Amino acid sequence: MKRSVWVLALGFAFVAASHEAPAASGIETRQVRFAAGATSATTNGSIKGDQTIDYKLRAKAGQTISDWLKTKHGANYFNVLPPGSKDVAVYNSSSGGNEWSGTLEADGEYTVRVYLMRSAARRNETANYTLTVGVTGSPVAKPALGAAPASDAKVKGTPYHATGPVPCWMGNAPVGSSQCEFGVIRGKPGNAEVHIKPAGGLERVLTFIGDKVTSGNEKVKASKADDMWTIEVNDYEHYQIPQAVISGG
Repeated sequence: MKRSVWVLALGFAFVAASHEAPAASGIETRQVRFAAGATSATTNGSIKGDQTIDYKLRAKAGQTISDWLKTKHGANYFNVLPPGSKDVAVYNSSSGGNEWSGTLEADGEYTVRVYLMRSAARRNETANYTLTVGVTGSPVAKPALGAAPASDAKVKGTPYHATGPVPCWMGNAPVGSSQCEFGVIRGKPGNAEVHIKPAGGLERVLTFIGDKVTSGNEKVKASKADDMWTIEVNDYEHYQIPQAVISGG
């Protein structure tokens, strides 16, 4: 079983799909639900040409998903998309193989997208497949933020106490070379949950509890200079969060 560097969580059973994948238009959606007492689910399917099938399901951070796609067609693959992503995958089986297992990072709706590579889609070829997804493990308990002061009003129409941009950059890009949109949910003084959306449709959740910063089970490095936090996640994602975002004011 191949492991992914990214972390992804689920629980479900099938009902009734990047790397050279067809454009995400005209996609057929199939909802996924977990059968009582089951830890895996299997469905048989068929796609032709540029047809794409999205298997949608809700899951929680900390659980582990395993995907197996059995097919005799050499251009039949799947991608796994995290909550909020339209076409940016955290796993592409066309490069990593049609068996994958990973631990989920965030709560929300995940997508297993099944498709044919463009070369086969242009020839209007057909692929029959069997897709199996297994789920194990328990969700990660979120740290308690406590109650925010009554005077800390939320931005109208949102669950956030404040929104806006913060400096961000990926990999070896220059420091602060991009801006990422954020929303913050504050708790008692010093505690907050900052939701950040880098380019590509993913979402990073940083939890501040006093002087400790976490992001699910991810590797996080955090330092603070004056009133600015500098956060690194998985040796790749970089964010700068002003203390005012955490504490208000």
